[in-house]
Amino acid sequence: MAAQLRQSKYSDLLSLHRFITQAGVAANIVTHNLLINAYCDCRKTDTALEHYNQLIKNAPFNPSPTTYRILVKGLIDNSKVEKAIEIKDDMLVKGLVADPIVYNYVMLGLVKEGDGDRALAVYEELKEKLGGFVSDGVVYGNLMKAYFLKGMEKEAMDCYADAVGENTSIKMGAVAYNFVLQALIKNGKFDEALKLFDRIMGEHNPPMKMKVNLGTFNVMADGFCELGRFKEAIEVFRKMGEKRCSPDTLSYNNLIEKLCKNGMVTEAEELQREMGEGNKPDEFTYILLMDACFEQNRADAAAEYFAKMVEADLKPNLNSYNKAVDGLIKAGKVVEANGIFSQMIERLKLEAANYEVMVRALCEASKLDELLELVGKMVRDEKVGLSSEMDEVVRDALRKEGREEDLVRVFEEKEREDREKAEALAQKERTEAAAAAAKAAALSSFSFSSLMPGAKTADASTASGETISVNGNTPIGIQEGTGEATSANASPAVDVVEEAIEVNAEAVSADGSPAVDVVEEAIEVNDLNKESKTSNEGVDEQITV
Repeated sequence: MAAQLRQSKYSDLLSLHRFITQAGVAANIVTHNLLINAYCDCRKTDTALEHYNQLIKNAPFNPSPTTYRILVKGLIDNSKVEKAIEIKDDMLVKGLVADPIVYNYVMLGLVKEGDGDRALAVYEELKEKLGGFVSDGVVYGNLMKAYFLKGMEKEAMDCYADAVGENTSIKMGAVAYNFVLQALIKNGKFDEALKLFDRIMGEHNPPMKMKVNLGTFNVMADGFCELGRFKEAIEVFRKMGEKRCSPDTLSYNNLIEKLCKNGMVTEAEELQREMGEGNKPDEFTYILLMDACFEQNRADAAAEYFAKMVEADLKPNLNSYNKAVDGLIKAGKVVEANGIFSQMIERLKLEAANYEVMVRALCEASKLDELLELVGKMVRDEKVGLSSEMDEVVRDALRKEGREEDLVRVFEEKEREDREKAEALAQKERTEAAAAAAKAAALSSFSFSSLMPGAKTADASTASGETISVNGNTPIGIQEGTGEATSANASPAVDVVEEAIEVNAEAVSADGSPAVDVVEEAIEVNDLNKESKTSNEGVDEQITV
């Protein structure tokens, strides 16, 4: 499950959890944490909270500190700061020690909302809970941001000096440094951030000293981009390999997006080509490059990126398709746009509005064959159809070329198909009715006497409920006043015939009449039974009252 979470395979994770649960394997706190994490990653924070509440009520164990870290982070990422504060308080009520990581997430959420006062108050609460000093450096970056928000630059830089000074007793790891770098860059202290970056790069010596990680390079690349220093952003990004860090797809996309937005498409494409086997481009990568190529009037290159995305089985969504279609239409490549639109029809559920864009484009480009084919698809889709407005647009385009009759033929073809479907449905209903009638007729043609001839010679006294045993077989009772034979458990003796008929009840001959092979076969079997019983009559037959 953890591996599936790392690969963002959330549906597989949930399926595996259901399988494990059905197998009777009890979930532990690690399992619950993975599920909550998955829900938060999918932005289903309500489901995550519901799972947390069920854990509190029903599990034979308590949530762990990791549970609160995951849940609070998920809430903050989804801008639910007040709920995150409630969960933080609940952690304390449950008797857990105040966790600097949880408090840091809450401070981060408050800073994002611009609430420096409350962020400082949360820090003071943590400080009090921990005896007056917070040794974990993870909170100091957001503490600096809170000071900057309040215009307290001196206090922010004093905090910075305390956190990263040579003789500091505060424990700073890669994550803590990243928050500090972010605080400096976002508040006009890039030169100071660059000095700190160079310092921690020199101190980084894994596995003994972990001073930088993937996030460090992302923060610095963002900082260079904000200053328009894109070449340096690319250089620092490529330094990851020197420190045993590997960029992921998200990191590539982050830098590619910034390069594309600033017209550096060639550099972005080069960066995309550098992506290794473990960091394949995703849908967002291709859409970024496609959009950038459209903006530079490189429609063919844009279409190629879209094609690569489809070839990679990335399943573009409706928005991605619309971008490709609109871009090609604006570039005058209507036929190519129509080809992609045909893929949309096959893979997605479209509304009438989606079709209308393509219809208008084909009309304006006088691509009438493609237009008629598309109209044919529209009228065959009950949820789409052809509105009166679109009908007029299509007729006007065809009228200019003297091809109005072609539209009539499209509607006639649709009507012919509808008639054929109706006739096929009616034929199916007639066939089913004939099969049902044949079954009923076959059942009525069988009498008990034809199946059990020995019952005719039974003494009349058996009519009051006496029992007959023939050749030592299962006794047969004669129901009073009916003369009908039943087995010992009162089920009709003709059940065997009914079952035989039901097997072939759906069989129908080529001319539509029900097949009677199974009925004839049942009669032959009973005739054989009759002969067998007659040959033994008077010798083995016993009548018991």
